[in-house]
Amino acid sequence: MEKKTAVVSKNANVEAKSSGSAASIFATIVIPITFVVCVLIYMFVLGNPANFEGGSNENHPLPGNYLGIVYKGGWVVPVLMTLVLLVLVFAIERSLTISKAKGTKNVAGFVRTISAKLNQRDINGAIAACDAQKGSVGNVVKAGLLKYKEMQNEPELLKAEKVAAIQKEIEESTSLELPMLEKNLVIISTIASISTLTGLIGTVLGMIKAFSALAASGTPDATALSNGISEALINTALGVSGSAIAIIAYNYFTSKIDELTYSIDEAGFSIISTFAAQHETTGAPVRQQTV
Repeated sequence: MEKKTAVVSKNANVEAKSSGSAASIFATIVIPITFVVCVLIYMFVLGNPANFEGGSNENHPLPGNYLGIVYKGGWVVPVLMTLVLLVLVFAIERSLTISKAKGTKNVAGFVRTISAKLNQRDINGAIAACDAQKGSVGNVVKAGLLKYKEMQNEPELLKAEKVAAIQKEIEESTSLELPMLEKNLVIISTIASISTLTGLIGTVLGMIKAFSALAASGTPDATALSNGISEALINTALGVSGSAIAIIAYNYFTSKIDELTYSIDEAGFSIISTFAAQHETTGAPVRQQTV
């Protein structure tokens, strides 16, 4: 049984590492591709001459043409578009990962099933429920149940030592699974911070152009003035929007991960408390000394 528990832990470790590597590769590929896509959209969709007066993107956008208006935001626009699109892509990726981590059935119902099986002393049935559940929650609970089963047949340890061994197994399994759930969240949190700052750069550049138009000798260039103000406001709007979306996504996924962690803790507590209640204090037999 000890070998079986070790094999399960090793498999979980390998699975967690492979999932983490896949997430890193995904991020490495997606970021440059997203930037290239946004640059192409900026140049050929937003900058399409059909969006501007006189058929040239050097002129004012056509009245009511929002594509041309956004184009006038300048070179910072594709950067901000990249940040917004990255948030959406990683939000979808995290949604799929967390959904997979929950398993095939409702997590709360799964935890209740485990508690009921333990109260009935049906350890094999609880392990079967973990196999059916799958996902991170199922993997962690299964590791704890296998250690539970191993400790039942361990005559050399005290009950407190057995409980500590079960608790340690659950904690180690949890530490292997949680990093996979939190992977790429740092990217979303980083975007939440830098999106506003990037928009602020575009705002400052737009205001510089606007004031340069006002400072021109003679009559101020109304076109340059309006373009500068437009660039400033567009970059501000995109930066604030990207930051808001990133903050909402980060808080949402963090709360979902906390829910899974709570479910794992609840199942682990049920395993440990049931073992402590159903097993008497045992230990190695005391040998009588020979006089």
